[in-house]
Amino acid sequence: MKVLLFGATGMVGQGALRECLLDNGVESVLAVGRAATGKTHPKLRELVHADLMDLSTVETQLAGWDACLFCLGVSSAGKKEADYRRVTYDLTLAVAKTLVRLNPGMTFIYVSGAGTDSTEKGRSMWARVKGETENALLVLPFKGAYMFRPAMIRPMHGIVSRTPLYRAVYIALWPLLALLQVLVPKFVTTTERVGRAMLKVARAGFADKLVENSDINALGA
Repeated sequence: MKVLLFGATGMVGQGALRECLLDNGVESVLAVGRAATGKTHPKLRELVHADLMDLSTVETQLAGWDACLFCLGVSSAGKKEADYRRVTYDLTLAVAKTLVRLNPGMTFIYVSGAGTDSTEKGRSMWARVKGETENALLVLPFKGAYMFRPAMIRPMHGIVSRTPLYRAVYIALWPLLALLQVLVPKFVTTTERVGRAMLKVARAGFADKLVENSDINALGA
């Protein structure tokens, strides 16, 4: 399987990249982003591109892939809706529309979040925008499209969040997260399990287009 990975420098993307490189069934990985990951591996190539809203100049490198793991995203903390929407909805759809045109047989996996509002009518800004993004992705003619909805993600294997607030929360809650993962797995997962689950769904699909946190834990165990 040949995998495109967007957002490989973020916390979830780092976990996805690690699992791709460890998985014998993954033939090659192309990490696409505004910055390099700093990693080297025989299976890994990188495409550093400043404007991800416009991929027209690099389209030849984006054709011929089996799956896309789209882990690119930003926190909504402190952001106005228009700014959050530009990255969460506009950028995601710009990339997805390009990829589905170039790779109609591709499986597209989008990392969303627990509590996403599929009705697009709730009071929570981030949940509405995520819900709108999910709904728009699900009608694109990919071979398969799956919306991953992890809850609290416990970073593993030295992976850290790039968001200072999240980093502080993870440090403060680290002992508790390990316990909660055992006691209430519905609400906690790990970067490792998210990465493994994405690869499993990319290969074999899943019964539901919305992959909730408990599904992620079962798939990535």
